[in-house]
Amino acid sequence: MAGELTQDQQMIVETARAFAQERLRPNASRWEEEGLDRAVLKELADLGFAGIYVAEEHGGSALTRLDAALIFEELSRGDISTAAFLSIHNMCAWMIDAFGNADQRAQWLPQLTSMEKIASYCLTEPGSGSDAGALRTSAKPDGNAHYVINGSKAFISGAGFSDVYVLMCRTGEDGPKGVSTVLVDDKTPGLSFGKAEDKMGWRAQPTAIVNFEECRVPAENRIGPEGEGFKYAMKGLDGGRLNIAACALGGAQDALDRALGYVKERKQFGKRIADFQNTQFTLADMETELSASRALLHQAARKLDAKAPDATKFCAMAKRFVTDAAFKVADQALQLHGGYGYLADYEVERIVRDLRVHRILEGTNEIMRVIISREMLKA
Repeated sequence: MAGELTQDQQMIVETARAFAQERLRPNASRWEEEGLDRAVLKELADLGFAGIYVAEEHGGSALTRLDAALIFEELSRGDISTAAFLSIHNMCAWMIDAFGNADQRAQWLPQLTSMEKIASYCLTEPGSGSDAGALRTSAKPDGNAHYVINGSKAFISGAGFSDVYVLMCRTGEDGPKGVSTVLVDDKTPGLSFGKAEDKMGWRAQPTAIVNFEECRVPAENRIGPEGEGFKYAMKGLDGGRLNIAACALGGAQDALDRALGYVKERKQFGKRIADFQNTQFTLADMETELSASRALLHQAARKLDAKAPDATKFCAMAKRFVTDAAFKVADQALQLHGGYGYLADYEVERIVRDLRVHRILEGTNEIMRVIISREMLKA
């Protein structure tokens, strides 16, 4: 990989890797019990990782999607849950930078890129998961200066923890054309949260339902014109899918690294486990799967950076292939640990649990197949 990267990108990798190994990896298991550490998120912001593709004038790093993939892979080698949460915050900041007006960028972005404020993304609803265009949360005008918001969002990372919620809500007709994007401050009366979900993985992140009951929000908090929100959400998903794939890749690489160390030390029947041909074949397949995943992910990121016409297809391909391969590799790493892999002390089981959701969110891998085939059939 190093030979394909610029000097600046190699420096980005080294910075993210050092932080992951020194600050994330030693604490990942503890954070499953204690939750996200705001101080660590602030440290990530100090490295420029809270506004990765936000313009420099508002405190961003103005990096590329490929740069982001490199960052999230390395951070996930330390803690998948924290890295994935950071990717969501970055998507929110990007949406404001890409589609907001000058006043909105000046107001919100410096607070987000410094992690003075943390952002969550609110699209999914209890009744509309993959069919996001059918969302029902409404924002009705109250005069010309405010919206009144009613509804709820499900599976929201950072619910009750974040300071601002980037909300996709219905301001017009049924379907995608009636969806708008509105920023909701956490101090807004009528905003409340359901109980924290007891999840299989990503346990460091708080996840809950976000409820909006007669939430009165200034109309100036709407990003872009009415009816453009669904387009913004879909544009954000290309990059989001790359980030989720990168996080899966980093987690799987950590699992492989742990398994490699284990089989070199552990002995059975008078031999190191690493000396058995079956182990060697398994390791070879794991390494090959991750190398192929990395190549496809980087290709998709370069296409998105170049605004290539087939970028959406490649982002979907990368998300589908990488997250499936990463979960398989992590599961094989657990198998190589034998019974010890099932114990929390060895941490591979945490990686397996964390990576399972990557095949579901940002569009399930079944939806990725729909997108890929649809783009193929257009040709």
